Amino acid sequence: MAYKTEVKQIMKKVNEVVNKSNRPLKVVQFGEGNFLRAFVEQMIDVANEKGHFDGSVALVKPIAFGNLERFEKQDNTYTVILRGKANGETVNEKRIVTCVSDSVAATEEYERYAALAKVDTLEFVVSNTTEAGIVYDESDKFELAPPNTYPGKLTKFLFDRYKYFNGDMTKGLKILPVELIENNGGKLKECILKYVVLWNLGEDFAKWVEEANIFCSTLVDRIVTGYPREEASALCKELGFEDELLDVAEPFGLWVIENKEDVTPVANALPLDKAGCNVVFTDNLKPYRDRKVRILNGGHTGTVLAGYLAGQNIVRGCMEDKTIRTYMEHLLFDEIVPTVDLPYDEVVAFTNSVIERFENPFIDHSVLAISLNSVSKWKARNLVSFHDYYVAKGAIPKYLTFSFAALMAFYQGTEIIDGALMGKRGEETYAIRDDKDVLEFFASRVGKVDIATLVKDFTSNTKFWGKDLGEYANFNETVTAHLNKIAEVGMRKALEELIGE
Repeated sequence: MAYKTEVKQIMKKVNEVVNKSNRPLKVVQFGEGNFLRAFVEQMIDVANEKGHFDGSVALVKPIAFGNLERFEKQDNTYTVILRGKANGETVNEKRIVTCVSDSVAATEEYERYAALAKVDTLEFVVSNTTEAGIVYDESDKFELAPPNTYPGKLTKFLFDRYKYFNGDMTKGLKILPVELIENNGGKLKECILKYVVLWNLGEDFAKWVEEANIFCSTLVDRIVTGYPREEASALCKELGFEDELLDVAEPFGLWVIENKEDVTPVANALPLDKAGCNVVFTDNLKPYRDRKVRILNGGHTGTVLAGYLAGQNIVRGCMEDKTIRTYMEHLLFDEIVPTVDLPYDEVVAFTNSVIERFENPFIDHSVLAISLNSVSKWKARNLVSFHDYYVAKGAIPKYLTFSFAALMAFYQGTEIIDGALMGKRGEETYAIRDDKDVLEFFASRVGKVDIATLVKDFTSNTKFWGKDLGEYANFNETVTAHLNKIAEVGMRKALEELIGE
């Protein structure tokens, strides 16, 4: 009897199917997470390939948590998959990123990490240490190997470089933090100069920090979903190799880099834009931040609460729903786009790209996840557009006003359980999560006061809004009418009547 022996084919690892070029080290990056790898490294890899940049990146794990075993196993090589919609087409692009030459643990391999400061070819420092990473802590110590905070680490790193190159003014670095805080470059520089004083590192070093280095503030925009755990096996089979560092993101990516004095040296040294990457070098980042906050974030917050009450659970579902999509398009193009201080055609193009991102067939973006802290989000994302529209037109904006009413309709709950206010969509219960004061405000009033009183109490709460929104002519009356209509006919019919007017 003959027996068949099934031999399982062993796939190669990703680093075994590519040849990495030996490029000079130009970038030290604090943070090895999914976002930076699918954003900064992806762009650098494209620029290397197209001949506009010739450099490699050393990834630094800045905290003790975690390890770099997967990076070591794969020779710091991995695949980025960009998938979604762009220019009306579905994109599913795969790139093996080969620009990472090293990965180092700052705490466990301190000497190897510290040696990076002495690399002659080094030009850039990039970081993503979370919003809480750029902090000054006077208990941090220079003697630690390394200091605890990220600004502390960078201060010592820069001091080592300053000493090694004898204060050479040409050996300063271009520093590009991408932490999601406003004026991230300025705040990082401020922390470093405080450490210079705290640690008595000298006036000469302080001058070198100020004059030899360029601290840029930046704005980044790309949705990165990271390692596709449920699809990893199928994707590796499709790729033809194993990759434990697969990184998935949307095609859209924007990096705005600001230096108020002169951004030219950074643009010349890092010409990612010339390689076709969506990178903007500017002396004023604010309009781009406003554009993102008002259109992308404001589009979410202004739409999804109404969308949820109209029966949709994910953003893509809202985009496939003709009524909700029409409402969103009016909200964006009629009322928000005109308030953004950038060329109109540029803002419209960005808005169209945002709509494509919302349609991404590969991402199930939960509406309830976006609903978290919607009161503070409406203030930060939508109130600015509302106010600017009102000032320009002398009247409240129709769709932004409805979005405020939709927020109040979403927050209709009387019971707080485990820190969440419980709302109802038909027979279904959902959790409303926000600050305690917000939840208690609604729980104490819904069903106990009439709608007009509820609206007046809410809009006049200066702790929530920073001012009395009832001062906008006809605002309270219009919100009250919307809420009564939603209660009478439901959210979907209310939306249909709104867009049909």
